[in-house]
Amino acid sequence: MALCSFECLLASFLVLVVVCAKAGLGTTVGCIERERQALLRFKHGLVDDYGILSSWDTRDCCQWRGVRCSNQSGHIIMLHLSAPPTEYVFEYKSLRGEISPSLLDPIPPFLASLTKIQHLNLSYANFAGRLPSQLGNLSNLLSLDLSYNYGLHSGNLECLSHLTSLRHLDLNSVDLSKAIHWSQAINKLPSLIHLKLGSRGLPPLTTPSLSPVNSSAPLAFLDLSYNDFDLTSSVYPWLFNFTTTLVHLDLSSNVDLNGSIPDAFGNMISLADLDISGNQLQGSIPDIFGNMASLERLDLSKNKLEGEIPKSLSNLCRLQELNLRINNLSGPLPQVLDLLACANDTLEILYLSYNQLRGSIPDLIGFSSLRLLDLGDNRLNGTLPTSIGHLTKLQWLVIGSNSLQGNISEAHFLHLSQLYYLDLSSNSLTFNMSCEWVPPFYWLRTQKKLRYLHMSTSNISDVIPHWFWNLTSLIYFFNISNNQITGTLPNLSSKFDQPLYIDMSSNYLEGSISELPSVLGLLDLSNNKFSGSIALLCTIANTYLVYLDLSNNSLSGELPNCWPQWKSLIVLNLENNQFSGNIPKSFGSLQSIQTLHLRNNNFIGELPSSLKKCKSLSFIDLAKNRLSGKIPPWIGGNLPNLMVLNLRSNKFSGSICSELCQLKKIQILDLSSNNLSGTIPRCLSNFTAMTKKGSLTITYNFSLHNQLGDFEDQSYVDRELVKWKGREFEYKNTLGLVKSIDLSSNKLTGEIPKEVTDLLELVSLNFSRNSLIGSIPTTIGQLKSLDVLDLSQNQLIGEIPASLSEIDRLSTLDLSNNNLSGKIPQGTQLQSFNTSSYEGNPTLCGPPLLKKCPGDKAEGTPKAYSYEDDIQQNGNDMWFYVSIALGFIVGFWGVCGTLLLNNSWRYAYFQFLNKIKDWLYVTTTINMARLWRTLQS
Repeated sequence: MALCSFECLLASFLVLVVVCAKAGLGTTVGCIERERQALLRFKHGLVDDYGILSSWDTRDCCQWRGVRCSNQSGHIIMLHLSAPPTEYVFEYKSLRGEISPSLLDPIPPFLASLTKIQHLNLSYANFAGRLPSQLGNLSNLLSLDLSYNYGLHSGNLECLSHLTSLRHLDLNSVDLSKAIHWSQAINKLPSLIHLKLGSRGLPPLTTPSLSPVNSSAPLAFLDLSYNDFDLTSSVYPWLFNFTTTLVHLDLSSNVDLNGSIPDAFGNMISLADLDISGNQLQGSIPDIFGNMASLERLDLSKNKLEGEIPKSLSNLCRLQELNLRINNLSGPLPQVLDLLACANDTLEILYLSYNQLRGSIPDLIGFSSLRLLDLGDNRLNGTLPTSIGHLTKLQWLVIGSNSLQGNISEAHFLHLSQLYYLDLSSNSLTFNMSCEWVPPFYWLRTQKKLRYLHMSTSNISDVIPHWFWNLTSLIYFFNISNNQITGTLPNLSSKFDQPLYIDMSSNYLEGSISELPSVLGLLDLSNNKFSGSIALLCTIANTYLVYLDLSNNSLSGELPNCWPQWKSLIVLNLENNQFSGNIPKSFGSLQSIQTLHLRNNNFIGELPSSLKKCKSLSFIDLAKNRLSGKIPPWIGGNLPNLMVLNLRSNKFSGSICSELCQLKKIQILDLSSNNLSGTIPRCLSNFTAMTKKGSLTITYNFSLHNQLGDFEDQSYVDRELVKWKGREFEYKNTLGLVKSIDLSSNKLTGEIPKEVTDLLELVSLNFSRNSLIGSIPTTIGQLKSLDVLDLSQNQLIGEIPASLSEIDRLSTLDLSNNNLSGKIPQGTQLQSFNTSSYEGNPTLCGPPLLKKCPGDKAEGTPKAYSYEDDIQQNGNDMWFYVSIALGFIVGFWGVCGTLLLNNSWRYAYFQFLNKIKDWLYVTTTINMARLWRTLQS
């Protein structure tokens, strides 16, 4: 029976730790022959590119690399083949191939002969296949670790129920989705202390599984993270059997964990670590958390919790870490920090970002143990207190995306010698550092521990200093975007040796792009003044570059041909430059790419057929180039995820192939301003996404390595220029709602296919400037979401369909320069448009056109001119103007002051007012009498 196979990608290692009950002392004994043969058969199935097993050719296997034997029995007690890393942190020398069944099949002569085995660790080995039932024979096991073998699965954990001495069981990432009676097997392990069942979709518990676990089980550590079952109905009752023993509980990232937090958590008085982050929990944070006085770590992040933080948290005096980020919590920040005052000597990590907290940042000098403070993306205002500078242990400071203002001075950084992550972005802070100040750690200039620097949108207006690039070779992220920084890029190829993410977009940097670090994972230099070739980009020679944005510069020349080395690239934006030549065929190697922006350059030639290999593409914008040839059919057949296709203002010719109708996810199709001919395909109704409401944004998610070897989730929200009402508008946060077809300014013929009216969520339809004939489909009124309709400058005939007047959202309409006839349908919508929307149709009639339709009734005789009415109107007008004049005169303080001081002027003024009063009285009396006579007649 073949047990498993594995393919090592980033890291590949197999660890088998066997510790006998009694190590013993004595003379060294050579290895046992049957175990030596088992290892040789194991080696035979592997490909050893790096010579890791080169020593495995002597008689005594106990001397082989990675092998350890018992001095007493000669049995192998350890097999450790971890792969040493190369010069890059995430790149390992590795074994690959198949693992021979000789290691475990049959259990004799290898593992079954080790009857005293107590600890078995096969984690990270990339095992595949079914969990071997023979493991149940190892009855003396105290610890079993099979975690992170993603190919390993089991439909039954019953074999493990025989391991009655087992204390530690780790099956994280083992596929247990079919192990429906998993809890019953766990219940039979009375000695179990440490249990990990995370990451692979445990099934819901059946009713018999809810029976209480063996009361003698002292379970202290439980990890059920990253499963998809409904904990509320199935696992909570089983879980709360451990209220007096559990110290660590991880229920994070269970997508079906919703509703409010149950009060039963308050009974878990022994809990020191509780993680229920990344779920769908709602409501407020319950007061019961105040009962868990032993809590040292509480993580409620990434939920939907709201309301103020309860006062009961003031009881958590042992708290070392509190993570409440990414919720909708509210209340004043000073009040929140007052609640944590009990733990001010122990609190080390405080995450409160991405909430609705308000107020100013209070004095933090009492929190002397703080290592991480994250207050970003709230509604904080006021200034940054200088007491921040006295948090001597602070390593991580995030206050970005608030409304803070005031000066940042050397006092804020006076004692922060441990700082390595700094985010002050998107506030109204001003840096006011004296030129003479040399801080104890030289702040940025000679900082040796800085790893993360985020100072975007910080009103920095300066030349980037030459020493900035010598900050540290250990930095992995810096963002100084959206400032007014000037300067050039030096040669950075030798400055950094760890995965690196650089965002310097939206500044005034200029010059050419020089050699860059080979370890770049993200590079954003968009919206600057860079010029010249980008050939030196090829120095980024790694497989984890995921994001490259050089848009809105003055870069030129042909694109280099090193795209195959960036197989992980997801975002590529080179738009609004002066690139020329053909689109490289090697683009086809970008098999992870999801969005491709090349608009407004000088690319020529046909689209390379290699792009059909990029099946993850969902966004293509090649507008405003000089591309030619036919629109290739493989776009429809090979790019099933395409949501945006913009080829406008090129030189494409030929007909629109019916294969494009296979783009079921397409939301924006712009083929305007080309040389396309033939008819419009009738299969446009296959654009399924245009029949349904979409999400607000078009977003791509990706992960970046950080300095600690973990992944940080990032997202990119796409944007697009859409021609709308004669102008181009950029859509980003509402791009997903835009459903648009633009085939204007081509040479299309034939009729408008009525099938297009089946696209019920279409927002913009533009078929103008073609040679279309026939009539407007009578079902056009089905498009209730239509905002823009342009069918101008064609050869359309017939009447305007009455159903068009039923589209109440229509704000732009152009039917001009056709051969439409008859009366414009009645309805406030169509009559509200300017006459230019209908001009150029000689036989069209009715409002808003002045041309009457045959059979229209003549309008009534105009009312006769009345001299008395004219006098009355003049009197009313005079009254209006006199009132304005009087208000101005009376309110003008200068005049009033003069009248108070000058007797003769004051006398004349009051005489004038008397005359005005008399004139008004006479005028009013005459007009009232005239009006009375008019009413009587």
